[in-house]
Amino acid sequence: MTDPTPPANDATEDGAALLDAVEAHHRRFNVFPSEAAYVAVVLWDAHAHLMDCFEATPRLAFLSPEPGSGKTRALEIVETLVPRPLTTVDISPSALFRSVSDGEARPTVLFDEIDTVFGPKAAGNEDLRGLINAGYRRTGGVIRAVRDGDSHVVQKFPVYAALAMGGLGDLPDTIMSRAVVIRMRRRAPNEAAEQFRQRINEPEGHALRDRLADWADTVRERISGAWPELPDGITDRPADVWEPLLAVADAAGGHWPARARAACLELVNAAKANDKGSTGVRLLTDLRDVFNGAERVTSAAIIERLTAMDDAPWADLDGRPLNTRSLARMLGDYVTAANQPIHPRNIKIGTAVAKGYYAADLADAWLRYCTPIPETSATTATPATAQVRALFSVAEPVAVADSAPPTTTPAEADLTTVG
Repeated sequence: MTDPTPPANDATEDGAALLDAVEAHHRRFNVFPSEAAYVAVVLWDAHAHLMDCFEATPRLAFLSPEPGSGKTRALEIVETLVPRPLTTVDISPSALFRSVSDGEARPTVLFDEIDTVFGPKAAGNEDLRGLINAGYRRTGGVIRAVRDGDSHVVQKFPVYAALAMGGLGDLPDTIMSRAVVIRMRRRAPNEAAEQFRQRINEPEGHALRDRLADWADTVRERISGAWPELPDGITDRPADVWEPLLAVADAAGGHWPARARAACLELVNAAKANDKGSTGVRLLTDLRDVFNGAERVTSAAIIERLTAMDDAPWADLDGRPLNTRSLARMLGDYVTAANQPIHPRNIKIGTAVAKGYYAADLADAWLRYCTPIPETSATTATPATAQVRALFSVAEPVAVADSAPPTTTPAEADLTTVG
């Protein structure tokens, strides 16, 4: 067990050693799924003491598919280490924004059982979701009308605050993209953890919390405005999420900068692997598989193949299978390379005509929204529109043996389709 006793008053706190002690405290009571998870949680604990140094505060999400996976215990240990913890399992949007709007007494919000708020049986709770998202940015706030004498005035309430959550399943995409996600799981028989006894162990956590607060004061000026070096490939929202944690690691020194960047890459890549994307992006991705290089496919064939996918939602989409009308409606939200809505077009099959879709119409959406397909020498370093044409324009139509009628004439050969 690491001694949480603070150093003598005349000694300078070693940031790396302090984070090591915080990690050891977590390891006593928490069994996280990876080394990267321990690193991320420790850095998150420390960043909560330095909130005003950062432009954003990453959400911390302990999620699992089943109960009894250690999410609540993880939040209990975090609670002992962060400033002014506010623990809740049910809070209204108005209560939350009023709790976090006082900058001097701003709490660290610990929200357990959040699946009851955003889970499949919940009612959406858009106000609370919007508040959680707004509180991610230091400039974030919510606008409310408040009484001023006999009238009302519009007032902006700041809602910037650190927030950690625990729950079953996933959270709304907008929250997940702002979070460091720890995928918790039940302990295996060979994984042991100490029992957390509040009367005994909470003061140990508080001793570490006080040391973190004192250390934060010594590095606050150095961290404010820092631009930590990001690992290759970490850009956009993941960069926003990880910059505060990497800044803390750099300030601590020792092995923490290297461990933090390794953890960043591991957890960001894991989040991408678990991200199924929006329903629309999933549809585009599955359509790309359905086409599989074909020039065009009928709507009927698309529906048949999509609904036959075992791991896809198309056979039971909001209680009913995908049909040609809902397919057209969903694809209509996306546009072609010519900036026209994607819509079904006529496809000639022998002497018959059926509705369907052309790869050329979908190609720009595939390029912009789907995971990139492996590049070839013909597509490398070409503009988006040119790359679309290179990927999906073909000199000869792609034919499938069982799809073309046996009486297809040479004049009709370029209209052969799948399905």
